[in-house]
Amino acid sequence: MPDVFHNIGILAHVDSGKTTLTEQLLYLTGAIRSLGSVDAGTAATDSLSVEKQRGISVRTATASTRWNDVTINIIDTPGHIDFAGEVERALSALDYAVVIVSAVEGVRAHTENILKSLDAAKLPRIIFINKTDRTGADTSKVIRELKSVSSQPHIVLSQIENEGTEHTKVKSIDPETFRQTATEALADICDEAAEAFLCDEFLPFERADELVRKEISSCSLTPVIFGSAKYSIGIKELADTLVRYMPDSSRRATEDLCGIIFKIEHNKTLGKVSHVRLFGGEIANRDEVELFAPEEKLTVASDAVEIEAKPPVKEKVSQIKKFCGSKSTDVGIVIGGDVAAVCGLPGAKTGHFIGSLAVSENAKLVNPFLRVRVTPSDADPLKVPQLAAALGELSDEEPYIDAKWENGQKEITISTTGKIQLEVLSNLLKERYDLSAEFSPPTVIYKETPSAKGFAKARYTMPKPCWAVVEFLFEPMPRGYGVSYHGRLPSNQCFYRYQSHIRTSFNTCLEQGLYGWEVTDFKCTLVGGEHHTIHTHPLDFFVCTPMAFMNGLSEIGSTILEPLLKIRVTAPEELSGKIFSEIVKMGGEYDTPVIRSGIATLEAIVPVATSMNFPERLATISSGKAVLSQSFYGYRECRDGEEHINPRRGVNPLDRSKWILWARGAYQSE
Repeated sequence: MPDVFHNIGILAHVDSGKTTLTEQLLYLTGAIRSLGSVDAGTAATDSLSVEKQRGISVRTATASTRWNDVTINIIDTPGHIDFAGEVERALSALDYAVVIVSAVEGVRAHTENILKSLDAAKLPRIIFINKTDRTGADTSKVIRELKSVSSQPHIVLSQIENEGTEHTKVKSIDPETFRQTATEALADICDEAAEAFLCDEFLPFERADELVRKEISSCSLTPVIFGSAKYSIGIKELADTLVRYMPDSSRRATEDLCGIIFKIEHNKTLGKVSHVRLFGGEIANRDEVELFAPEEKLTVASDAVEIEAKPPVKEKVSQIKKFCGSKSTDVGIVIGGDVAAVCGLPGAKTGHFIGSLAVSENAKLVNPFLRVRVTPSDADPLKVPQLAAALGELSDEEPYIDAKWENGQKEITISTTGKIQLEVLSNLLKERYDLSAEFSPPTVIYKETPSAKGFAKARYTMPKPCWAVVEFLFEPMPRGYGVSYHGRLPSNQCFYRYQSHIRTSFNTCLEQGLYGWEVTDFKCTLVGGEHHTIHTHPLDFFVCTPMAFMNGLSEIGSTILEPLLKIRVTAPEELSGKIFSEIVKMGGEYDTPVIRSGIATLEAIVPVATSMNFPERLATISSGKAVLSQSFYGYRECRDGEEHINPRRGVNPLDRSKWILWARGAYQSE
């Protein structure tokens, strides 16, 4: 009998009970002998000291178990918005997600983001409505909220008694109730069920069972289970539902070797450990595997010259292990459909592919909008390179940190999504590298975009031997467009290999614009270029392209874009006026509040720059009675009238003489 694998992710808003549910599933299936506690710091999947101290998950953790002859690989993800990047990368490894929603707090903003990302990634999901034992639990209300934020119909596969009390009970629905529930749930998406429903009939049990499984796998139907992870209520019903109705790894299988690295960690004994979801093929100890970086984010039109293909990196596997939190066992081989930890790949990074490119794209859950400067605590300049190397290694694990440092600079900059992430970084630097770091107050990460349509060009023909001419057309596009690249010149005007160099260099240019911010939301077309058969050196277009790029922004101007947050505040109705006043002060835009039973729910879009202290102000004006949730919304033209400048790394191509010397390795920037 072939192996059957289910690779599942436990996803939810913070404090919804993800790690507790993982613990209960591992205990039920016999993977652990005793139940740990999140609050006591003894949960199997919380291994970092900061996780044990704070009682929250900050890193994705994996655990493997078996239930009814099915191998279930559980990926427990953090719930705090600061670590949404961990969730985003886990999506690429999943067959489906278990989304936990509190029966008391209901659907929170981050839960909405998760559901939208699952929709974009075309991943099935099952909803576990947790904490049904708590006072105020209202599963009917939660299901209504789920229907309002998701277009998928839901099918409730369990029954609950004594909801909101310590005597709550959950059991699976009986076969006759299942026939009725399945027929009603499928009626809107299945002609066969619709016909039965209109005739006041129910589908036969076997057919209803088959159709429910099929529609869940195709992301057209979402099952719902009730329970309380804390008191082990509904856990067996959930496990049975997973193996009966949710899709296995064959849904995303490939014939050839193909896998994705969804997590990297550094182990004192094992070195770099790459956690891999394998879609097809197999990897064994001592095998050589090829690593591929993700495809570039730049949207490239079909009329553009292809990037010159680089030979894939080949590295040898030293060990293959299975992890359950911090504990591991040697397995020696991993086959398609399974998850394992592969050791011995020094060039691996989170998001890299093994064997071939991954089978699908996934949606973004997070967009870091804050940046901080990092310096050694004792201000010793000799420790800066060591600190930069450590942060670079941590960037392999969490790419959104995006540590940047130019040799010779006295400080490093990193991206962050919040204070808790900085606390975790500080803890890791001390524990792993024995380094103490100081973090500056966070500053907002702005972006910029060309202000108008115009040309960007440069001629690099002196000092000889050199010859490169580049000309672009920049066209501003709507917010959220990103960047697209177009244009192909005749080969006798500019060799295709040089046009490949131009495109490669252009992609790097996007990192720093006129004001030092990432450049976005425009269309670039290569409209002119020239080489010389004698004088052109292969690297000339890497020198010329940044000069053309910056000349263009200097000529047509660059508009600063500011990041926005979507906030939702739930508070007593009488506080609405004060909250509206705060939103107006922040330069926010708000909708009409929804008021139910004296409780007002307000939604608004506010600039990040003016709202960084809003959680503290809200807690003060509401005496802690208001509940705030927030998520990244997007960018818009900056309205504060200020010229926000980000110090440039390296030499500015607008300083032509210095740039040419620096690009040719004849000048060191300060």
